[in-house]
Amino acid sequence: MKRHNNIFERICSLENLREADRKARKDKAHKYGVKLHDQNREQNILELQNMLLSQTYRTSEYNVFTVYEPKERMVYQLPYYPDRITHHAILNQLEPYFVRSFTADTYSCIKGRGIHLGAKKIIRALKNVDATRYCLQIDIRKFYPSIDHDILKNLLSRKFKDRKLLWLLDEIIDSADGVPIGNYLSQFFSNYYLTPFDHWLKEVVKVGSYFRYMDDMAIFASNKPELHGILALIREYLSTRLNLDLKSNYQIFPVASRGVDMLGYVFYHEHVLLRPGIKKNFARKMAKGISQESFAGFMGWAKHCNSRHLIKKLTNERFQPIERITTTERIYRNQDRYAGRFQPAYNSPCIQGSSVEVP
Repeated sequence: MKRHNNIFERICSLENLREADRKARKDKAHKYGVKLHDQNREQNILELQNMLLSQTYRTSEYNVFTVYEPKERMVYQLPYYPDRITHHAILNQLEPYFVRSFTADTYSCIKGRGIHLGAKKIIRALKNVDATRYCLQIDIRKFYPSIDHDILKNLLSRKFKDRKLLWLLDEIIDSADGVPIGNYLSQFFSNYYLTPFDHWLKEVVKVGSYFRYMDDMAIFASNKPELHGILALIREYLSTRLNLDLKSNYQIFPVASRGVDMLGYVFYHEHVLLRPGIKKNFARKMAKGISQESFAGFMGWAKHCNSRHLIKKLTNERFQPIERITTTERIYRNQDRYAGRFQPAYNSPCIQGSSVEVP
């Protein structure tokens, strides 16, 4: 493996720090931390450069809070200055190296390779029915908090030999247990942590159809015994090489009867449906009146699956076929609006009664 050097100076350049500031503030210009930074913006950038070059930069104290959607988890938030700018400055330079290391089978935090591309790849794989009759679905127990700092640092030192860069990465890694959810760098650290596993699974175990979104994984095969054998190998590798454990609720099942719940969809050999939780959430919003932005976002999900019947039920029978929708304006023209919010059709099956019913 080629080890890369002379990166730290590029991270610390004023040009890179200003670009990091520009990227970090995207959609956040109204935030208090950004406004505070802007009061002395150029001086702050110069001071940050000095902190990095003198190796006196230290990660600020985290603001830790709990979120409950889509599930309960602890989120760690750092101040905009200096930390979030620093993280963007690092990734401005390191992202290309990380992305080149990833296999083609992972679909998280990679530009141009997100959820919908992953969905298309799964649909393509399922066209080979004989090779995808059964699916093994697994995820890792407490993945982010369980990431071993020593193992992560060792993986990074095998990729980069720039000692000052490694000092900076170590400083950020050791600022919290595991890899904290909420850090801009965390998604790349966690993805890179599993990259040796991805290569091993594809190149040594020779798994054919494999898909990973962070720690959520799906593997396809023609029979159950093959998947049980792969599962045993995976358990051993993760435990001995990465100090990780799988959740006990792994599943091996026939695709034809259950479908593969992944990336917000449920995949079958002949069709694709939206995940039930997404349908229920949208139905609740429709019952209350939904913003144009939320409706357009839902349509972005729906257009990638077989959803014409669902859309009709959630709106009304006059709703145009999804294939004909090309712009947000055309989406709205068949809906009654009041103050920018949709009013659902009251005869819609999912709106009547006290509870929201989803097909």
